[in-house]
Amino acid sequence: EYRNPLLHHDYKRLPNGNHLILLWRHLPDGVAEKIQGGHHHHDDPEHMWGDVVQEIDPAGNPVREWRSWEHLDPETDRLCPLESYKEWTHANSIDVTPDGNWLLSFRLTSTVALVDPNSGDFKWKWGPPVLSHQHAATWLDTGRVLIFDNGCHRKRGPSFSQVLEVDPETSEIGWTYK
Repeated sequence: EYRNPLLHHDYKRLPNGNHLILLWRHLPDGVAEKIQGGHHHHDDPEHMWGDVVQEIDPAGNPVREWRSWEHLDPETDRLCPLESYKEWTHANSIDVTPDGNWLLSFRLTSTVALVDPNSGDFKWKWGPPVLSHQHAATWLDTGRVLIFDNGCHRKRGPSFSQVLEVDPETSEIGWTYK
């Protein structure tokens, strides 16, 4: 059992018995002011939340930690303009590829990404303008990524949901259902 009030949305058990978990954490001073997009709302909290991936051992001790704000770009990883400044990215799924990379879905920036857990660097980032508030990025045995795209807040045209299969090597959509 592991309890943490900042844990949210998803976790993944690793072959070594550890777990990857998604956590919220207040962004460090000076970061929120640089984030592009979004809007301020009268009931926004005092601090903006950011996402953390933490690997914990079976006793609940942190083994390693990845902080999204250390790798995202506040100018290009824009917050949806219809969202307030409560949180920046809203990670909602995590998966692990056969070679150990982390597949993350960031709903409020409409981005899916592969992260190298050793360097923390992005190996692939994809989404805007195709995705709009997606969930459930899943690694497939074919080496492609399956994504459920909610479709809300599309910048152009009517809202619609879709399921996409994307090749992270080429960023090409191999299959879609709308």
